[in-house]
Amino acid sequence: MNTPKISTKPPSGMRDFLPADIARRQHVIDVVRRIYGRYGFVPLETPAIENLSTLLGKYGEEGDQLLYRILHRRDGFGRALDEVLAQADALKSGEGGSRGHLQGVFADEGLRYDLTVPLARVTAQYDLPKYFKRYQIQPVWRADRPGKGRFREFYQCDVDITGTTSVVAEAEVCGAVAEVLRELGFVDFKIRINHRQLLRAMMSHAGIDPGHEAAALVAVDKLDKIGHGGVKEELAARGIAAEAADSLMLLILSGEAESLFGFAGNVAATGPKAGISRLRKQLKDPRGLQALDELDQIVDLVAATPAAPHLTLSLDLARGLGYYTGAIFEIAVHDLAGSLGGGGRYDNLVGMFGKKQVPAVGFSLGLERILVVMEERGMFPNLSVGPDVLLCWMEGLARADVLRVAHALRRQGLKVEVFPEEAKLGKQLQYADAPGVKAPVAAIVGVEELAAGQVTLKHLASGEQERVAQDGAGEAVRALLRR
Repeated sequence: MNTPKISTKPPSGMRDFLPADIARRQHVIDVVRRIYGRYGFVPLETPAIENLSTLLGKYGEEGDQLLYRILHRRDGFGRALDEVLAQADALKSGEGGSRGHLQGVFADEGLRYDLTVPLARVTAQYDLPKYFKRYQIQPVWRADRPGKGRFREFYQCDVDITGTTSVVAEAEVCGAVAEVLRELGFVDFKIRINHRQLLRAMMSHAGIDPGHEAAALVAVDKLDKIGHGGVKEELAARGIAAEAADSLMLLILSGEAESLFGFAGNVAATGPKAGISRLRKQLKDPRGLQALDELDQIVDLVAATPAAPHLTLSLDLARGLGYYTGAIFEIAVHDLAGSLGGGGRYDNLVGMFGKKQVPAVGFSLGLERILVVMEERGMFPNLSVGPDVLLCWMEGLARADVLRVAHALRRQGLKVEVFPEEAKLGKQLQYADAPGVKAPVAAIVGVEELAAGQVTLKHLASGEQERVAQDGAGEAVRALLRR
């Protein structure tokens, strides 16, 4: 009987991470943690699985459709499946039944879609500081179509401040994110900024019915992907009159102060300020004027942060998630479709889980997107993956003695791999240079070295070698690594 071939590839949109991948990921995460901590943010982790009542209704129609739902477990799944099969039999026999009963196989849980909604739940659940500043670096899952830099399982690096309506919070999260990107070596990124209430005021000015606002937001948010013509077609498909669509697009264009990747310079006097000033002359809606005031204040405050040269007003930015209430942000990088991250203010989300509203603002970086761009641009430093030392041993040694030598070297702070089998020295040295190992130094121990409490260190790149005392091997190896 032939055994069916099993694919060794991970599911579409999922990935394996080999040691070199982990080293690059850890490099980025270490920078994120260090800088977020420097801004006073503290770490938080939440479960991968959340109740559906926590997740549903927070992301908008499109977001809810991308949620991964979990099936009933064990006996519960069997009972639910029996009911579904009974319903199917009833449908076939014409005795009634409902296809909607297929929902019965699902439990009331799902994989988290982002890290913001879980934060809102945590804020409502626990007695936290009034101004809770947290960062969170964990995977999320979306049933999306995989593409370049887009995956169904991916990590987000979130930074949020709850408990204040002060736009100092917006400036702080923008500054923290900008400092992370600059530390990683990005120089050409832009922090695009807009305001959800300003968008609504612009739609009202254009004559778009309030009932079409959500649909219009989704369409406008695709401007960078499908262009002006595509947005107008989508607006028409969503029932918005061509005249209103034209008026909205003209308003978006008239408020643009600069090209997307133009350098903003002194943002307190140019760039976003110019666009805000032009919009003040066109809009009369109180919501829009208040939003412009907030954007004006954010621009002034960001001028004092590392985000200053990167800020740009982008009136087509809508951010598809339904929970945003105020300023919204997105990171754009030249020649990259999509963004490196985004965020905004969400003052009503926590209130969905508790008795009181807690204002909040946050920014999320997409780790996978950052890794893709850094790899393509060669932005990673030389990252050590394998051991510092491969311990090679000669015939005649007891294996327990070899392990004791390895432990003596490890106590001195060295990463040591022991060659596991008896073999000629040449074979062991060849392995030291194998892909995935690449040990720069071989420590060789034979009967003579063991008796004298010594090891022979061989620098594999130069071929230079020296015999040193075991208790001095750590400093000797580090000296070789510095060459």
